[in-house]
Amino acid sequence: MARNTPVPADHNAPPVTQTLARFVATHPSRGWRDAVEHEAHRTFLNWLGCAVGAAHHESANAAMAAVQLLQPAPQASVLGRTEKVDMASAALINGITSHTFDFDDTHLKTIIHPAGPVASAVLALAEHKGLSGRNVVDALVLGIDVSCRVGNTMYPEHYDRGWHITGSTGTLGAAAGCARLLGLNEQQTAMALGIAASQPVGMREQFGTMTKPFHPGGAARAGLMSALLASQGFTASPRALEAPRGMIQTVSTKYAWNEITDALGQRLEISFNSYKPFACGIVIHPSIDACAQLRAQGVQPEEIERIDLKVHSLVLELTGKKEPADGLQGKFSVYHGCACGLMFGKAGEEQYADDIVTRPDMVALRRKVVAVVDDSIDEASVDVTAVLKDGRQVHVFVKHAIGSLENPMTDAMLERKFHDLCDPVIGKGKADALIAACWKLASTRDVRALTALARP
Repeated sequence: MARNTPVPADHNAPPVTQTLARFVATHPSRGWRDAVEHEAHRTFLNWLGCAVGAAHHESANAAMAAVQLLQPAPQASVLGRTEKVDMASAALINGITSHTFDFDDTHLKTIIHPAGPVASAVLALAEHKGLSGRNVVDALVLGIDVSCRVGNTMYPEHYDRGWHITGSTGTLGAAAGCARLLGLNEQQTAMALGIAASQPVGMREQFGTMTKPFHPGGAARAGLMSALLASQGFTASPRALEAPRGMIQTVSTKYAWNEITDALGQRLEISFNSYKPFACGIVIHPSIDACAQLRAQGVQPEEIERIDLKVHSLVLELTGKKEPADGLQGKFSVYHGCACGLMFGKAGEEQYADDIVTRPDMVALRRKVVAVVDDSIDEASVDVTAVLKDGRQVHVFVKHAIGSLENPMTDAMLERKFHDLCDPVIGKGKADALIAACWKLASTRDVRALTALARP
């Protein structure tokens, strides 16, 4: 049987596994600008709120039931719940819950949701060992840098092949963060990255199911275990990332090695993190923003004859579900997102409840949305025209949606989002205390003081 001609391998790839290992092991603590430090705290706050908010989702309950079959030792907290489990299982479940609502952070250049794998692994390990918040912040920044730099190297070809890039690169970020927490040297860190490189997690086919949020959880657990194995002398190829049959050349036809090495240690990728005001895929956000603006201008759902939507092709590729059957599918429907913006002026997790997605007036409204592809429009933008029953037309063009780097959520907006997610789970008082603890994370002597606040 004939075999397809492979893409020519790069046999002269630079030693990026070793380069990243050296960076993670030796970069100075807090070796970055104040703006990066603040972004790390914003990232942690946003991640924690998402994890607590989804703590009792049916996917979290199922994962907890499965984990408890293993009779885990109580090493680390499951955020938003009373149970403790072993640290690997805590990394898994917290990674799942942090992504369940599709409300987590996004590195827009790669569409990676970087905190889910990295923070879930790092906090579980730090809690078990009683480490400081300073240790956690350092590990978070460095782990996210590894994940996103590898993502920059492979995107978009890797994503286009069907990989869920959050999971596939998140395993490396989690391994790097945990290696830093464990104080591994350069060689041990290279082994941790090498072990993780054999465990990329996640296919895009799973979008719209519980397995999508499993990807960052599985990546967190795999990365943590990779660092633990390396700490005990377990070995891997020192060229596991860059070799012709290493991870990057196996899972992608693009390998821009300079994306890993350019300004390493000076340009921190967490600086380009963004946070979602809407609980769905990032490419829907401009459409929701535009429809919420229509509502703010006085357009009422009952007045609408039709909504004409011009979007980039990626929007319909990723979120073109016209008739979502439940909340998970609704997160991948630009049609439901537009209906949320028009009906409620927002699209938080409650707007993606199953009973809202299937509500007759919402179904009728989203069927009035007519979306067409116009690739002259950037994937971060949208052109929307509301055609009203009286013949009037109201037009909105959104170049940069709220939550983008150009139009970011403020700290106050992140705090409101945190309360919306966490108050129903742990109460407003604990949520207030947890927000304060997140902003002071770097000065916390033992992160167990913080995780105690994240339990009901």
